[in-house]
Amino acid sequence: MRYLPHTEEDIRSMLEQIGSKDLNELFCSVPERCKTDCELRLPGPFTEWETRRKLSLLADKNAVAPEYKIYLGAGSYEHFIPESLTYLLGRSEFVTAYTPYQPEVSQGTLQAIYEYQTLAGNLLGMEVTNASVYDGASALAEALLMAVRITRKKKVAVSRLIHPYYRQVVKTYFEPSDYQVIELPSDTAGRTDLSGIKAIDDLAAISVQSPNFFGIIEDLDRLGEKTHENGALFVTSFTEALAYGLLKSPGKAGADIACGEGQSLGVPSCFGGPALGIFASRKKYVRNMPGRLVGKTLDRQGKRGFVLTLATREQHIRREKATSNICTNNSLCALAAAIYMASLGGEGLRELARINHDKAEYLKALLKDEGLEIPFSGPTFNEFVVRFPEQFSAMSQRLADRKIIAGLPMESFYPEMKNHRLLCVTETKTKEDIDALVEGVKACMNR
Repeated sequence: MRYLPHTEEDIRSMLEQIGSKDLNELFCSVPERCKTDCELRLPGPFTEWETRRKLSLLADKNAVAPEYKIYLGAGSYEHFIPESLTYLLGRSEFVTAYTPYQPEVSQGTLQAIYEYQTLAGNLLGMEVTNASVYDGASALAEALLMAVRITRKKKVAVSRLIHPYYRQVVKTYFEPSDYQVIELPSDTAGRTDLSGIKAIDDLAAISVQSPNFFGIIEDLDRLGEKTHENGALFVTSFTEALAYGLLKSPGKAGADIACGEGQSLGVPSCFGGPALGIFASRKKYVRNMPGRLVGKTLDRQGKRGFVLTLATREQHIRREKATSNICTNNSLCALAAAIYMASLGGEGLRELARINHDKAEYLKALLKDEGLEIPFSGPTFNEFVVRFPEQFSAMSQRLADRKIIAGLPMESFYPEMKNHRLLCVTETKTKEDIDALVEGVKACMNR
């Protein structure tokens, strides 16, 4: 009871109100086999320095950069973060700011969001960008819900090359509804195959990811044309926002809605979170956009001001009128992305994206020279799939012992891809790091 605000009298009163005799009765729906009837085996109290030491020992069991050279991507990417960003983001007026509920009072927060919207819209080539949503996965699910609201059709087609976790979130969103999610197959080049979409009627949207989960850059122009020929909205997703420093933007490729993960833009990986959901669309669809939108205006004295132009979430309007009942904006992560993009500028983003691409191509060429198969012929950005010999998985622990994490095994996501791994290279890896990885791979295969 030391850490709870309720007194015994408070608890008795609440239990009487709901008709329960004690707190244990609240857990009657939990099966007995899932309960424990013994005391938890927890250590006794520690001093502050004992606690720090034990936590440090636990932390030492994690494989973290830069001590480990980690070649993992698949939706969470290791990039250098400018020290200026870290300093600015830590300022009290930014780090303590929260979602604006009485927004016009908080001009600084609104301006920060407005600047983020502008920079993200420029990166994606889209007309309107909202104030951000939770993460890339929820952004995709919200985009597909937006598509069915606009078209009033019942089916959405989702490429199987979209991040598996994103697809699972989409299924979770759509399962209670009467909308249908159809999975699109892939071709031998590692790209989305739209050859069967003519047979799908009542299609609201087609969604693809580029670069996709195999690291392949999709032909968005062609996919966009085929989507619009079938009367559907074209929804593009992404996990590596930095790619659009080099690649043609979704907006220029005909996307109606572009959404994805912005973690690469100044937000550390942090074992998977926090994240930044970027969400953009064409202006004509803005009334169906989830979340909120900050705009710029002039006050009575002609001075520049920022206002919450659109707020269609249930905290602001009636639930039945809301475009989304759960989305919010990750203001601090959005601010990090804005500072990151402004710090690098267009030329800086392009140069950094080129470095990522070139380093990945360097590793790919070395692995090919060692006789390893690159199973997909499509062009890639900073990650790609490699097929390793049967014995490699068993020997890869030797690489981990060298503090090298050699990619993500693909079999758990795609059962047919046994012995395949997804490798990612960013600007954080030097030529010497990449050469050491290849030498370690050769050593594993030769044993």
